Amino acid sequence: MTTDEHYMRRCLELARMAEGQTSPNPLVGAVIVCDDRIIGEGYHHKAGWPHAEVEAVRSVHDKELLKRSTIYVSLEPCSHYGKTPPCAELIIRKKIPRVVMAMRDPFPEVSGRGEKMLREAGVEVACGILEAEARELNRFFLTAVEKKRPYITLKWARSADGFMDKKRNSSTIPPICFSSPVRMREVHRMRMTHDAILVGYRTALLDNPKLNNRYWPGGKTPLRIVLDRNKALPDNLHLFDGSIATLRIIDSTIKRIDPIPGVEYWQTDFSQPFLPALLKKLHEMNIRSLMVEGGAETLALFIKSNLYDRIDEEVSPIYLSEGISAPVY
Repeated sequence: MTTDEHYMRRCLELARMAEGQTSPNPLVGAVIVCDDRIIGEGYHHKAGWPHAEVEAVRSVHDKELLKRSTIYVSLEPCSHYGKTPPCAELIIRKKIPRVVMAMRDPFPEVSGRGEKMLREAGVEVACGILEAEARELNRFFLTAVEKKRPYITLKWARSADGFMDKKRNSSTIPPICFSSPVRMREVHRMRMTHDAILVGYRTALLDNPKLNNRYWPGGKTPLRIVLDRNKALPDNLHLFDGSIATLRIIDSTIKRIDPIPGVEYWQTDFSQPFLPALLKKLHEMNIRSLMVEGGAETLALFIKSNLYDRIDEEVSPIYLSEGISAPVY
């Protein structure tokens, strides 16, 4: 491992500390090194808050050391005025002579411009250090910028013989739970890192899920989304309790919409392939990541449409012999 890789790895560690908190912004960490010693570090905590470079510069006690330091950043320093001033300008103003970044920012207002601003000011710039790791860390942000849709995670649990649940026609019959307590915490951590979570009609009706984050302290709860084509779900479900924002997707033929506190409606033509339109809507809402938790038909719809980026399939040692078949991919 080179010296640059060593300090860049620390940048990525710092950036990951804000996982689930910075959307729609990327995760960014910064480390300032002088004479092979870290003298400052920081990370972007939340959208609208100071960027990683600002936090790192603030943490340096002796600012004179900046004039002979290297700043490591997991993403290209910004060059435009948004909610905060340009970080490239800060680096130039503080006379930091060298910048090492993991990757260029694909965001159109930044891409290559921050690097150009630095080079034109005489700053030495190195790029591409641990780029693959940096891209994986910011896969939600990059998918939104490059594909104009959220990053999509399909998640389900199944029995050892390939069934998601036993066949049920009533919500009085509880679903099979395949997950251990440890795995359940991990699932809620996943919820915390995503901006939105989606289920289909039957899952909402039969499981009456809360779709909140209960087992990962301090983490956010994502926007809840439910596919309810005919607007047939009862209003007393947990999804409509007003405790968390919920998006209810109904058919464009529905004329009467009774408002429910905390519930927003979006209408689309279910007789046509509607997922691209839904994903465009979510992108416009700055939803960078979507977790799809079921049921089987809804998951299969995303798989058939080739609209997913990751599949998280938990395989239990339990055998059911019959039931609702898990998706095939």
